[in-house]
Amino acid sequence: MKLVAGNSNRPLAEAIGAYLNTPLTKCVVRRFADMEIFVEIEENVRGEDAFVIQSTSYPANDHMMELLIIIDALRRASARRITAVIPYYGYARQDRKPGPRTPISAKLVANLITRAGADRVLTLDLHAGQIQGFFDIPTDNLYAAPVMVNEIKENFELGNLMVVSPDVGGVVRARGLAKRIGAPLAIIDKRRERPGESEVMNVIGNVEGRSCILVDDIVDSGGTLCNAAEALLEQGATEVSAYISHGVLSGGAVARVTASNMNALVITDSILPTEAVRVAHNIRVLSIAPLIGEAIARTAGEKSVSSLFY
Repeated sequence: MKLVAGNSNRPLAEAIGAYLNTPLTKCVVRRFADMEIFVEIEENVRGEDAFVIQSTSYPANDHMMELLIIIDALRRASARRITAVIPYYGYARQDRKPGPRTPISAKLVANLITRAGADRVLTLDLHAGQIQGFFDIPTDNLYAAPVMVNEIKENFELGNLMVVSPDVGGVVRARGLAKRIGAPLAIIDKRRERPGESEVMNVIGNVEGRSCILVDDIVDSGGTLCNAAEALLEQGATEVSAYISHGVLSGGAVARVTASNMNALVITDSILPTEAVRVAHNIRVLSIAPLIGEAIARTAGEKSVSSLFY
């Protein structure tokens, strides 16, 4: 087995290597003066089972090109099998045509990864499960839920918990977590009455006197999450925390979260946390290295990956 890491999240790749007791393969990923990306694998990978660990997070295009070029380098170096390990799959929110003359970029990215030479894909909490069908190669979609459940059980009294989906589209994900911890489910229905006016949050379910946990796959600007927390507190919730798989946290999101009434925002390290995230008083980061490491070990050993979750 060979583990090859790009530059998007080196600490996560090193933690996965430590879990597997396998050092990262020596690999140079650098830029020419005009910012072209150059890759050189400095170890023999002929006939090896290679795993490329690279999130396509900000800057998404740079990290995407790194992933594609590393895959191409491995293919031309005669690696036996190449698995693209993508903890955060960028462009996943562009999974359909929201209007005329718009792209389905998640499918385009899937095509690029496949044509570059990947034999299979390993990713975490896709924005939409059907993105697996965009690939014509085997694709494993891991879930951060087991890691989150362990953390929730350590920090909350389960008898008073309420799991909340911040929008109708995330109900399936929230229901899955609620089932794991035996908690009831509430839903926030948000709607904008007219352009330029703020969203109205309607809470479906009785949250009065409950400790609420908001569950979603991505937190980007943080606006919806903070508004949802405010709506739950107005409806009588005693406290609100959020468990999100991917902490994109762009723009002023960290400041928005730290200034909000949320007890805690808990994210995974699928995206490299910034310094602002690390010092924020109400943001915690969970490591998914053991989860991804175990999935890699099972893939290499031709064992079941799905049994990690069922």
